[in-house]
Amino acid sequence: MNESIKHDLENLSGHVCVFGSMNADYTVNTQTLPQPGETVRGGALHLRPGGKSSNQAAAAGKLGVSTHMFGAVGSDSNAEFLLTQLNSAGVDTSNVLHSEGSSGATLITVDAKGENTIVYSPGSNATLSPAYVHACEKQLCSGDVLGLCLETPLDATTEAAKICHEKGMSVVLNDSPFIKDLPAELLECVDVLLVNEIEVQQLLGSSCPELPWDDNDLGAIQNMLRRLGFTRVVITLGAHGSVVLEAKDSLSITRVCPIKVTAVDTTGCGDAFMGCLLGGLASGYPLVRCAELASYVGAYSACGSGAQASYGTVTQIEEAFSQL
Repeated sequence: MNESIKHDLENLSGHVCVFGSMNADYTVNTQTLPQPGETVRGGALHLRPGGKSSNQAAAAGKLGVSTHMFGAVGSDSNAEFLLTQLNSAGVDTSNVLHSEGSSGATLITVDAKGENTIVYSPGSNATLSPAYVHACEKQLCSGDVLGLCLETPLDATTEAAKICHEKGMSVVLNDSPFIKDLPAELLECVDVLLVNEIEVQQLLGSSCPELPWDDNDLGAIQNMLRRLGFTRVVITLGAHGSVVLEAKDSLSITRVCPIKVTAVDTTGCGDAFMGCLLGGLASGYPLVRCAELASYVGAYSACGSGAQASYGTVTQIEEAFSQL
């Protein structure tokens, strides 16, 4: 890790608001992932904090960025668990809604190679509404950047994007879990789109070039995304790094090199990347620099088990990659 990267990681600042999901993750490790109709033997069952939005907030909070979470928990024992974990990461949860019933939950299977399968049960996440958005509008619009994903109702997510965009905040959308036909009202408010290579293929359909992509392929992808209204896009490529596509004042395509690690569990790595991206944008860094910093944060996450449980502080990340 060079001195420039260290300096920018250590000087992350600004105020990040994250609107969306909070889940209790039930995780079990297996030698191989089960095929349809197959039963495989697993190890111990672990309960860990998760939810894509909650993960993103925790990642930003652990990096020392002022972070505010907006979402919902249920009336079960997992509610206090999720809030306590976020608070320990430095995240403000004072506006989180408390709903009757179960908190959101995911069932995660992780194989010996670190790959995973995930089943999501929305629980209290489904209770988020435009009314909730307006009830906490002042606090929600107090940040520099708003982070969104798609594990919560689209009407509430769209309303959050609209009011924050109108207040001049940058809106970053992680189109995951993938939804192809998003409301025009939401798309108009998106300043930065974050997707992985599979989600890009789903978004563009048969028009998308097949992997691996060369520079010509990326140019074609950029043009197709521009026609959909996305002028600033980050595409994560797993072990192959990421690509930043910008088409505001001029067209640019920048490949961001991966940070090589031996993956233990890839659960939540994309959310760690997103959390750092939000923190970088709130700090006023260029989008390419945000992706460069996020590469280290995501790679660190892959070296531990779970989502939030594997996220690092700036000091931990610097120590882990001090020889790079």
